[in-house]
Parts: sequence; C-alpha cells; structure tokens
Amino acid sequence: MTRIIAVANRKGGVGKTTTAVNVATAVAAVGKKVLVVDLDPQSNASTSFGVDKRNKTISSYQVIMGENTLSEAVMWTEIPNLSLVPASPDLAGAEVELINKTRREFSLRNAMTKTIDNYDYVIIDCPPSLSLITINALVAADAVIVPLQCEYLALEGMTDLIGNINLIKKHFNPKLELQGVVLTMYDSRNNLTQMVEEDVREFFGKKVYKTVIPRNVRVSEAPSHGKPVLLYDFKCSGSQAYINLAGEILKREKEIAA
Repeated sequence: MTRIIAVANRKGGVGKTTTAVNVATAVAAVGKKVLVVDLDPQSNASTSFGVDKRNKTISSYQVIMGENTLSEAVMWTEIPNLSLVPASPDLAGAEVELINKTRREFSLRNAMTKTIDNYDYVIIDCPPSLSLITINALVAADAVIVPLQCEYLALEGMTDLIGNINLIKKHFNPKLELQGVVLTMYDSRNNLTQMVEEDVREFFGKKVYKTVIPRNVRVSEAPSHGKPVLLYDFKCSGSQAYINLAGEILKREKEIAA
C-alpha cells in the first residue's frame, strides 16, 4: 500500500526541501519506488533533481487544477526508482484559482487516487506557508514530517503548525498523523541549538528523530549542481545524516504497518 508523506513547515529556510529531496533519494536507494511531488512555486525540489525551471512541462499546478492527470506530469530522474512531478511558478496563483472550486481542499487527493499505486512512497514538498496548496497536501497525506531549524523563532511557530495539522485531521483527513520532527541546521557548538533540542525533545518526546541534520556546506552546494547531496557528496556529514534519517523513517513506517 502506498504511503503519502508531506514535508511541511510554515517557516521558510528550515531545510524542508532539502529534507524532502534527500530522504526521497535515500529511500529510493534501498529499492523503494518513490514519487516526489513538488508543490512549492519556487520549484527548489525540482531544481535539486536537475529540472530546468525554464522548461515548460506539465507540472503539479496542472494536476492540482485538474487540467492534467498526475501520471501525465510524472518525470523520471537520474536516480533509479525515483520519479518527480515538478513544480511551476503558476502555483503561486493557484490559491486564488481554487477558491471557487468545489471541495477545493481535496483537489490533490482526488488527482492521486489512481496513479500512486505504482509507488511505495509519495513524498510531497510543501510551500513554506499554510496556504490552500499546503492544505491540499495535508488532506492527501497519511503523515507529516516537520523539519525544524534549531532556532528560537522556528520553535515558536511549531505549536501553530501542530494546531493546523490537528484541525485538518479533524475536518478533512482523520488518518493524518505527525510522523516525526527532524532537527535541521544543527550545530552542537551552539548553546541555543542544545536548548532548542532539549525543549523539542521534552515536548514531542519520541516523535523527534534521533538523527539530527548538521550544518554542512556540501548540503547547501548540492542544489546548484542539480543533485541531491547524496549524489553530490555521499561521504559528507549531511549525506550520512540523511541516510540515517531515512532509516529511522522507514523503521517507523514498518511499526505503523505492523
């Protein structure tokens, strides 16, 4: 059975896209069939897989608007077992266009119904806001992964996000669960990092992954080369962290399925 995981955070710059791209790559590397759906108008996940934003292709915008099927938008990547539905800047206007649509919150979920059976996992990269596009992702998803930057302001917005997830679970998607919280841009030399980690682990308990994603220049460089960091520099600390994180995620998925 296909599992749909949304990677979401209302705050930008927390490593959301980097997490979606590299977890997807690591999961595909162990033989799982993975589809990444890029729902961010900035198209950063698409760029990270080498897709040129200037090329006109069928995108997640056409899918969510019902103009094309999900299968028509799927692209192969250079990574075995990993496919992509690229994003488009047009997604920025989809919010307004969806307003008058019947059951607008279910647009993506309805589009996914037939196609996703071909995959073990669908990983959705959400925009950095609680827009109607993000709501569509959360209504379609089985679980949410929240990347959390180790800074005070990032922590402050976390309770709002959890509140939003609970509202969506109550009104639209009863099966939606928080799969986990991953600490990103982690610097063990920084006292604030350690304080944030302590607070997050105390509040969320076992929902926080043991693996933390360190600050690592190779992770930042990889998208400019059109590659996930696992392909760009497999041995760097960021790559190894994402491999470990993917292992934790798959372990939790097995526990859920049991």
